[in-house]
Amino acid sequence: METMAYEGAAGIRPDPSSGEWRREVELPSERGASRLVMEELLEQLGHHGWEPTDIFGIHLAVEEAIVNAIVHGNKLDPAKTVRVSCTVTPDMARVEITDAGAGFDPAAVPDCTLDERLEVPSGRGVMLMRSFMTTIAYNACGNSVLLEKRRSPHAG
Repeated sequence: METMAYEGAAGIRPDPSSGEWRREVELPSERGASRLVMEELLEQLGHHGWEPTDIFGIHLAVEEAIVNAIVHGNKLDPAKTVRVSCTVTPDMARVEITDAGAGFDPAAVPDCTLDERLEVPSGRGVMLMRSFMTTIAYNACGNSVLLEKRRSPHAG
């Protein structure tokens, strides 16, 4: 897994002739809003031939990132939205989640696997995103995360 910084998705424009699916949606800052994009994303991963284990990991990571954006970034403020941009191809899934909050420093999130942090609930979501995705990158102010998963080789 690779963690890095990025400038945003403005310059990322995959070739539409490659059989890709794209979706961009603005979500309200309310619990459960992820349903407005997750069902279609998971369906498209299946249509593009992704393995169930990869779909499971992408689902967990994207769901966690959206919840973090709504709850921690936008603080459930109904005047704010979360932008979710998705791209799925047979070999790559990319989801960018951007909230309207002030951002955070991802390097400052404590390691939840340390003995003294095992019973503290915070920080586990970021660890899950890092473990399930190939690349996770935050913009400079920390209010946008880019999650990317490269297809795992087929077993067999």
